[in-house]
Amino acid sequence: MTNRKMFFTMLWGAVFRRRSRAMMAVIASLVGAATLFCLASVCVAVPQQMNEEMRAYGANLIVTPASATGKSQGIDTATVRNVTALIGAGHSVKSAAYRYESVRINSAPYTIAGVDVKAVRALNRHWNVTGDWPGSGNVMVGRDVADALGVKVGSRVTIGYRAADASASASSSASAKSDSDESTETAESSAQGTQSTQTTQGEQTTQATENGRVSSDIMDNNGTEFRIAGIVDTGGNEDSIIYATTADVSKLAGHERGADVVEYSVNAMGDELNDIVNNINRSADKNPNSAVKAQTVTRITSSDTRIIAMLQTLFWIVSLVVLVLTLVGVGTTISSIVSQRRNEIGLRKALGADSRAIGVEFYVESGIYGLIGGLLGTAIGYVLARVLCSTVFGRALGLNWLLCVGSLLLSVAIAVIASIPPVRRATRIDPAIVLREE
Repeated sequence: MTNRKMFFTMLWGAVFRRRSRAMMAVIASLVGAATLFCLASVCVAVPQQMNEEMRAYGANLIVTPASATGKSQGIDTATVRNVTALIGAGHSVKSAAYRYESVRINSAPYTIAGVDVKAVRALNRHWNVTGDWPGSGNVMVGRDVADALGVKVGSRVTIGYRAADASASASSSASAKSDSDESTETAESSAQGTQSTQTTQGEQTTQATENGRVSSDIMDNNGTEFRIAGIVDTGGNEDSIIYATTADVSKLAGHERGADVVEYSVNAMGDELNDIVNNINRSADKNPNSAVKAQTVTRITSSDTRIIAMLQTLFWIVSLVVLVLTLVGVGTTISSIVSQRRNEIGLRKALGADSRAIGVEFYVESGIYGLIGGLLGTAIGYVLARVLCSTVFGRALGLNWLLCVGSLLLSVAIAVIASIPPVRRATRIDPAIVLREE
């Protein structure tokens, strides 16, 4: 019988003659592999799943004009296309453009937003709309606006547009946007800043001029009649805005211009999202004529980052505990096996067996336990992770083969590392002492 055949014969006997000990080592590796694979799968899948879920709650990136000229003319269609193409390179993206104008209803100032209804509806699936979205000749008002006007779905309101109000709006909007740093609100907050500034000016003296004279049309209620198709209730700044189609706003204002704000919902987060913002801003620096400024909506991105950081911290803590427990479990089992086979080891050394050969046999035996436990544990961990993702997110979890290979290799490595102390004790057994005891 060759040495290699003898080695595998003894290894086979060591594994299967002591099935109870071997089973304990396999179970220790199995529990560790199942727990770690389940946690790793969830930790990899949850940020992606959560990012997709969070995209239903609005934009995580907004783009506004960077220059004074751009603020008055808005972002033209070509620039919007270029920015969207830059953001969409390698990422799924949804966008919606908003044109804000200051209008009057019953002489009171309000902000109206011209939007592409289909785009806004796809971007803001969390909006709670009673009735219908805007259409030709129909507007959707925020809950605060509806309460202030005392209107409901089906009511009619006359919306007036004043050129003097628009000038004040552009000026205050430019000031509000240039003074803001790292926006923590969506575009509607800028519109609210415009509205509040404008209201304050109106309450003070309403010094809008026409041909060098103070305007006297503040009480003029003339305008275009619109039907209220729906009321939006979000609990945010959207509740203070009137929404209409872009065509109706252009017709009301008497001219067309670009968007004041373009909101984007990008399937990216953290540093990846910041890189997109930096790329847009660098592109704007190279082409001042179509300069835009991009910034993240931190109320969304900070929530993503905070939850993911908490999840990853929990993963590392639990993983460390599981690794320690697995090392202790496998190490204890191998120590028990070494103690049980002490006489056998002494006899083999007395017959001329090399300590290195004995150590290799135990290492291979431990690796087999780790491999079997890793295979079973990875399968169980995948089932647990799949059930968890299906229960919490309502989505299936695909099998990550790279993670599977990593789980198997880690199980084998942990089993071998855990066996180092008992194997070193086994190789130091003095055969004379063992045989004398016999």
